[in-house]
Amino acid sequence: MNDKLLEEIPSLDLADFTSGDPARKAAFVKGMGDAHQNIGFAALKNHGLSDELTDRLYAAIKKFFALPDDVKQKYEIPGLAGQRGYVGKGKEHAKGRNTGDLKEFYHVGQEVTDNDPIKEEYPDNVWPEEVTEFREVALEAYSRLEAAGKQVLRALALYLGLSEDYFDAKVHNGNSILRAIHYFPIENPDAVPADAVRAAEHGDINLITLLMGASADGLQVLRRDGKWIPITALPEQIIVNVGDMLSRHTNNKLKSTIHRVVNPPRELMHTSRFSIPFFMHPRSEMDLTCLEGCIDEQNPKQFPDITAGEFLNERLVELGLKK
Repeated sequence: MNDKLLEEIPSLDLADFTSGDPARKAAFVKGMGDAHQNIGFAALKNHGLSDELTDRLYAAIKKFFALPDDVKQKYEIPGLAGQRGYVGKGKEHAKGRNTGDLKEFYHVGQEVTDNDPIKEEYPDNVWPEEVTEFREVALEAYSRLEAAGKQVLRALALYLGLSEDYFDAKVHNGNSILRAIHYFPIENPDAVPADAVRAAEHGDINLITLLMGASADGLQVLRRDGKWIPITALPEQIIVNVGDMLSRHTNNKLKSTIHRVVNPPRELMHTSRFSIPFFMHPRSEMDLTCLEGCIDEQNPKQFPDITAGEFLNERLVELGLKK
């Protein structure tokens, strides 16, 4: 791995991996693996999302978040720990913090269409009747992002010396979440807690995250020398980063890098910011035990054994979404 400190995240083309050209495929595997061993983030083009689909999804979520709070709260369902439907303003906080983030969001989960018994584990999706187009466009984006995520995981499997299909069965009908986020306007900055931010520094829970709409100002990643660097991407790119589950499974060979969304300058606090990450989760029974190939004398085993379902449950409690 190249240990140099990066000033920006690497850019990669998923078409190289799927091209059928062994040299292009190998270069993509190395580039994706090196990026996630070094800084934990990469920008990706040719991911399967069209501009038209992206625009329709953003239009739908903006329409939903423009609804009155009492209407949105109809879709905040008790007992689901925020895993489907709406989660209100300030309800989620980063691990280790008590101050809520300055955001509200909406969750869309897996729709199991075969006879997989795992369907019993998942609550039904919740769809806002005021935005009838939301269901179709959200499920289409979910499908496209899940397909791209499977390809990225295949590349990372090869990078780790595993079979290319290592993750396939583990993420089939996985507990993945499409999260539409609204960082809402703050009309009076003095009225919010002094330490409140749009998204406090955190690592993601899941295997990998694929982020739409990554170019809005505010997203930053913590480099290993302690410097925060801004995440920027071209319009046709999405951002891919490793989550804590994959970091644990690889004994931190692949890095779940701390990141945050900082507040805009005070004079822009009254503006909205929208973002749509796809949190790619495996099935709950996936064993996250550290891979033997990622353990050696220089890098002894760092994490106790745990399943994906157990780890998710722990983290939901830490985030304040589950009691």
